[in-house]
Amino acid sequence: MNELDLKSVPLAPLAELLRPKTLDDVVGQDQLLGANGRLRVMLAHDALGSIIFWGPPGTGKTTISRLLADAANMAFEPVSAVFDGVGELRKVFERAQQRRSQGCRTLLFVDEVHRFNKAQQDGLLPKVEDGTVTLVGATTENPSFALNGALLSRAQVLVLDRLDRPALASILARLEAHIGRELPLDDDARTALIIMADGDGRYLLNMASQLTDLPALPVIDSRILASLVAGRAPAFDRAGDQRYNLMSALHKTLRASDADAGLYWLARMLAGGEDPHYILRRLTRFAAEDIGLAEPEAQSRALAAWQAHERLGSPEGDLAIAGLVIYLATAPKSNAAYQAFKAATKAAAITGSLSPPAHTLNAPTKLMKQLGYGVDYAYDHDDPDGFSGQNCFPDGMARQVFYQPVARGYEREIAKRVAYWDRLRTAKQADDKPGVPVDED
Repeated sequence: MNELDLKSVPLAPLAELLRPKTLDDVVGQDQLLGANGRLRVMLAHDALGSIIFWGPPGTGKTTISRLLADAANMAFEPVSAVFDGVGELRKVFERAQQRRSQGCRTLLFVDEVHRFNKAQQDGLLPKVEDGTVTLVGATTENPSFALNGALLSRAQVLVLDRLDRPALASILARLEAHIGRELPLDDDARTALIIMADGDGRYLLNMASQLTDLPALPVIDSRILASLVAGRAPAFDRAGDQRYNLMSALHKTLRASDADAGLYWLARMLAGGEDPHYILRRLTRFAAEDIGLAEPEAQSRALAAWQAHERLGSPEGDLAIAGLVIYLATAPKSNAAYQAFKAATKAAAITGSLSPPAHTLNAPTKLMKQLGYGVDYAYDHDDPDGFSGQNCFPDGMARQVFYQPVARGYEREIAKRVAYWDRLRTAKQADDKPGVPVDED
């Protein structure tokens, strides 16, 4: 078909026209469709079971599902979890049952399967279990959170990768073969077009379709290309898995003390429309969990950046977040306080309702004094060392060590204090005498 034919006949979108016709035509998913790919093995052994395809948009979930049905000689029944409900599923099941009685199997493809509610997902189970249909679901959401455990237990989850640049380049070449000529792009513009697709083959074809009517000359550069087509927005879903993936990347990057990578992930989140208050909340938590007392000012700095952003708003206040990211990345790290609190929490759960030692209890009434409240309490300020060394754990509970400061940042100084008090406590409890001299060095 030549270029004139394309213009004179109403056609489907190029993304539909260029959809692969066989599994061999699918690009970018060799882990599934290569010589030893999991889908190839299933087909070779005639063991195609129910599957959940999980991957970004434009990676071939629908196409592969349709081609699997052809390769396995199965009827293909597509439904959308967005538009179709239980009524449509019943019709599909009736047709599948009729085919089954004639020896023909049915592949039920459910697009956006995560959008089915629990009852709808449960409604699929009996027909999957009795073999009426083989289910192939497609989702962009993490199946672990988006799908029922019962449904997941009956299907394999196969991950589709974001298309890399060679795969996108082959799709672009397929388009040019289809229209019979190369697009009028210089090398930089061709590379830019592929980058703008951001791993989405369908989006690449949609962008390229806007260029098919351009004359062969002049050849356009990347600057002109940017004025003709709009690149795909970076993947980000504030209500979905992507949000937490990027936040996890930012958190772990700061823990690794990589300020440059931290700024990158911050920029990705802000570009995707993330709420700055959510980011600042997580950064404040990072200051407490991963920096702690190695840099005691970290939490104050986090709260100050939060306040600055609230007063300035975006985009001016975004610089306060960027400065905080740099500060947190370059600060000394310690999770000693975090680990100490976890250990103390565990000990509290194990020991139950042990009473505090009597000397730590206030005795505001005569009765409480008669019961021994406050007896033998040693007021630390009256001790020559300003430290009595009394045991403050419950009676009957051995002393525990929860907090173990690291030798980084300010915690090096705290470690010296803790060691000094430990030596002093040991000496005082051994002699049971106040004022035993212990060297502070």
